[in-house]
Amino acid sequence: MIQRIQTIFIFLATLITGVLFFVPLADISAAGQIYIFKVQGVMLNEEIIYNGIPIMLFLGIIVLLHLVAIFMYKKRIRQMRILTFLIILLLGLFGIFYYFTYASFENETIAFKISVSFPLVAIILDYLAIRNIGKDEALIRSLNRIR
Repeated sequence: MIQRIQTIFIFLATLITGVLFFVPLADISAAGQIYIFKVQGVMLNEEIIYNGIPIMLFLGIIVLLHLVAIFMYKKRIRQMRILTFLIILLLGLFGIFYYFTYASFENETIAFKISVSFPLVAIILDYLAIRNIGKDEALIRSLNRIR
């Protein structure tokens, strides 16, 4: 059933990760200049210094898999597996953020934005969805035993 609470959790996780396409993630101060780190890459005055295509692809896959998970409501076990895989991908997204911020420059000062915590919120929402899907699956299996 698409109107369950886990669908809301997955939808909110999709929205939160989708917002990452549009907001800056960090400000990097290096060599007397301030670079802006977005999903599109590291930018200086709207000019891309380091290309962020790997992050964009990774984030696109995460958003797409969230959308797929929403419509897998009839196959609960597969939906739980997709969400578990998404948690692993979101943890990998943190690694990519780390690589792009710290490996880009030497002697830099980094000021992270609140949007860096969005994948963590999505991980929590995915976990809550997995828990509720598990409860639904247990309920349905218990009803099958009664018959």
